[in-house]
Amino acid sequence: MAEVGGIAVDRLRAFVERIERLEEEKAALAADIREVYSEAKGTGFDVKTLRQIVQLRKLDQAARQEQEHLLDTYKRALEL
Repeated sequence: MAEVGGIAVDRLRAFVERIERLEEEKAALAADIREVYSEAKGTGFDVKTLRQIVQLRKLDQAARQEQEHLLDTYKRALEL
C-alpha cells in the first residue's frame, strides 16, 4: 500500500470513491422523491401538507404529541 505524507493512498481513494457513489445514489433518490411529490400534486394532493405528514411520521408518538401541543399553545397565544 503506497503512502504519501503518512496517508494510505489506496484507502483514501476507496473512501472517496464510496462517498462519490453514495452522493450519486442520494441525488437519484432525491429526484425520485421529487417525482412522487409531483405525481401526488398532479392528482390533487397538497405537497406542503404531505411534507409535513412525512416529517410527523418520522417522530415517535411522544415527540409528535409534544410538537402538536406546542403548536396548539402558540396558536392560542396568537389567537389563530
